[in-house]
Amino acid sequence: MLKVPGTNRFLFLPCRFIGTSSLPTIYALSTPPGQRSAIAVVRISGNHSKYILRRLTNSEKEPVPRVASLRRLYHPDQKRNLLDTSLTLFFESPKTFTGEDILELHLHGGKAVTGAVLKAIESLHDLEKGFNIRYANPGEFSLRAFQNGKFDLTEVEGIKELIDAETETQRKSALSSFNGENKSRFLQWRSQIVDNIAKLTAIIDFGEDTEIEDIESILTNVESDILQLRAVIRQFIEKIERSNILRNGIRIVLLGPPNAGKSSLINTISQDDISIVSQIPGTTRDAIEIALNIGGYKVIICDTAGVRDDSSDAIEKMGIEKALKKSESCNLCLLLVDPNNTPLIPESLKRHLASPHFQSADKVILINKIDTISPEDLDHIVLRISQEIGQKLPILPISCLSGEGIENLATELITKFQLLSDSSDESNPIIVSQRVREILSNDVLYGIDEFLSFKKDVVMASESLRHAATGIGKITGEAIGVEEVLGVVFSSFCVGK
Repeated sequence: MLKVPGTNRFLFLPCRFIGTSSLPTIYALSTPPGQRSAIAVVRISGNHSKYILRRLTNSEKEPVPRVASLRRLYHPDQKRNLLDTSLTLFFESPKTFTGEDILELHLHGGKAVTGAVLKAIESLHDLEKGFNIRYANPGEFSLRAFQNGKFDLTEVEGIKELIDAETETQRKSALSSFNGENKSRFLQWRSQIVDNIAKLTAIIDFGEDTEIEDIESILTNVESDILQLRAVIRQFIEKIERSNILRNGIRIVLLGPPNAGKSSLINTISQDDISIVSQIPGTTRDAIEIALNIGGYKVIICDTAGVRDDSSDAIEKMGIEKALKKSESCNLCLLLVDPNNTPLIPESLKRHLASPHFQSADKVILINKIDTISPEDLDHIVLRISQEIGQKLPILPISCLSGEGIENLATELITKFQLLSDSSDESNPIIVSQRVREILSNDVLYGIDEFLSFKKDVVMASESLRHAATGIGKITGEAIGVEEVLGVVFSSFCVGK
């Protein structure tokens, strides 16, 4: 806790870089456990990394940092018990992922091999001799990296998003945090807020020596600057809300009458026999979901029961109700039409298309089985559909049997995905954690809005901005310090006129 010079105010300054020199040396299997593979990597981090290497290799030879070495590994208590021949890599503190000494053992990937080596490392734990060695907790290597100032919290969360990425767009969006883009953005916002806090602090501490007109000018400039920042932050939040669809997957629901080709379309897109295809109406009675990678996007496609007006089957009716309900919560609805049906679209489906509950979903109409009709008939059917639904929607002709139009459909879908997730070539998507989204809304924007409501009360306005800056500190793991505020005051603001 530090006292602000010239005032009766105090600041609590949490420490960002804790340091880990006194913590136990940790180790873990970094490759997937329980699987047979060609290589398994055991990672060790901490002060006893060299000690572990010496004991496992029966050698006092100092490792050369960042140089791979082929070494025989033995059990520490059984000198002739060869465990494996391993490629060893030693990284010297502080230029490592965790900021500590790191040892990597590249083993043969058999479960017996990795199990034996892990047991051997475990046996080296001896508190009486000062060797505190234990298996790492989940995420503890990244925690050590944060504690030693190697990453901020946004970069650490970016690591997790990158590991969890299943598609190309998820990988690209995770990089915005992993490579520090988000960190730079947040620090820029924080610097902007701190600059304005400094100006308000100067008015509070030195206002008696400043002309009223100058004070009003300062307050006006601060308000204008914060209003611009609020607009930028709101735009960023809107972008991450749109991009968040990439993490969970874009949800597509297939709707249409029985035998329109919904199940065939899923099988065509996935190139697998996922859904049962039959000429018997009502084959699909429940909603079947499948996760696919389409053009680098994670997509959840839902095959549903065929919608018809004359069903007397109670179970089929339940399936139809479920299909319509599913379509109300999807991101994109593909309505399949069989050009040989009369009517083309059942009345119940027309009513659903016009329902206010269904207006938020994007829609595309697919005329399937175009291999069974002539081009002239297709033009006539397109006109009839447009007249029947009374809405201007994209209409694409396809054939699941011949594959005609499927490539055009894929292009249209990717364009829709880009619009839904705000991930065009000019604007990469951004994925951040739920924690970051909540802090931006509940702390940063809240503090800015409070500042605008208290702008005539300089003290309260300053505290509100401090709340916003502290919010950004929660995101990155950094705190705002008194020296930082006063440094801006004396370097960039003229106090003594």
